[in-house]
Amino acid sequence: MNIVGLLLAVSLALVHICAGKIQYLNYLRRRWWISIAGGVSISYIFLDILPELGQAQEEVEQSVGFFVKYLEKHVYLLALIGLAVFYGLEKLALRSRNYRQKMHDRDFTRVGIFWVHILSFAIYNGILGYLFREAEERGTLECFLLFFALALHFIVNDIGLREHHKYIYDRLGRWILAGAIVFGWLVGQAVRVDEAAIAAIWAFTAGGIILNVLKEELPEEQESHFGLFAAGAAIYSVVLLAV
Repeated sequence: MNIVGLLLAVSLALVHICAGKIQYLNYLRRRWWISIAGGVSISYIFLDILPELGQAQEEVEQSVGFFVKYLEKHVYLLALIGLAVFYGLEKLALRSRNYRQKMHDRDFTRVGIFWVHILSFAIYNGILGYLFREAEERGTLECFLLFFALALHFIVNDIGLREHHKYIYDRLGRWILAGAIVFGWLVGQAVRVDEAAIAAIWAFTAGGIILNVLKEELPEEQESHFGLFAAGAAIYSVVLLAV
């Protein structure tokens, strides 16, 4: 068992548990942090994950099985599917909030929508925990680069989920998501899958990451800071290209 990897996985879980503290910052400073985190996450997707998907085509082509063979030229389709799935989850949560606010003057989702949202993100976090375990094989530096990108990405996700679900997220949701990260990492210790499957998982997850970042950055009412978003992307891009 990689002790460094375990400590970093637990640290990622603590990000979800402790990210609510950012609410105590003033609103503008909080949005600035989100812009920086979004820039770093997007940089990691476009400079590390997406280039690997091109190489992953070869792994998929060499794999066996009808389903995987069908995807041999459609790895990027999985990224699109991942983006669409998380877009659907976001619209589902927004519709529930709007309905409850209109009918009951309560600005948070129904319990059923909370569970759909949280369990979906728990699977998402579990996958990222598993992929973090895979990154350990590339060396300690790769682990820390992925840890930094995911930590900031989880802060962005945490704020969005807290806005949708309010107190029930603090009481229950964040603990489920934190546990999912560590669980995913532990599964990675016991279960190994082939490179083609890893490529497919990365592709799907990349689409989810892109959507989860952009949904926090693009809406006009979010008062995002483009300069800080660009700075986060540029600085982290330099780091990725230098290593």
